[in-house]
Amino acid sequence: MNHGNPPHGRLTSGQVRGLLRTHPSPIGGLLPVTAETSILVGDFDGFTWIRCEGKGSFLTSPPLKDYAESRITSGERCLVIDLAACTGMDSTFMGTLAGLSTRLQPSEGKVQVAGVNERNRRSLEDLGLDFLLEIEPQDAVWRPSIDSIRQSLSPSTTGLSGINDRARHVLEAHKVLSSANQENAKKFAGVVSLLEAEVAAKPDLEQ
Repeated sequence: MNHGNPPHGRLTSGQVRGLLRTHPSPIGGLLPVTAETSILVGDFDGFTWIRCEGKGSFLTSPPLKDYAESRITSGERCLVIDLAACTGMDSTFMGTLAGLSTRLQPSEGKVQVAGVNERNRRSLEDLGLDFLLEIEPQDAVWRPSIDSIRQSLSPSTTGLSGINDRARHVLEAHKVLSSANQENAKKFAGVVSLLEAEVAAKPDLEQ
């Protein structure tokens, strides 16, 4: 669903309020990844592959993050994010990628990005994330096997359970972006303040 994000996926305060009040969770809890967007995953020798099909957004980033973190906990040190079928990214999605890279850095792990078109590359570079992510590494071990990798992926089934989980996730992603550089800190100061207030006001809210 298009929330009218500005160029390169930057969220305004008004849009943050909107996304926190829309997309209610279905009975049983998890926010769905829709037919128009999906996260496909696979575990391989030496790396984990995560593919975003459709818009990379605050809806698709939670299952991506959950799966990636489960793999990191299991010892994975290389995450590959496949954006070949990604039609665009919002700031929450990009902050999620940056957060995964930050988490892997102490163990000398890495997040690599494959299938980047010019628009998505520009979005990442505009936020300075090309310093945190390895974009299209030419010597990657997976490069000769991309087609077979993509054919063997399965849908991710994880997600977020409530509106405050969603607020916390968006807040965390924007804090990561803000810590990346001073320009981001200024750019997202209003969004972070709003989200902190939302989370503080409703700490136990569940949908």
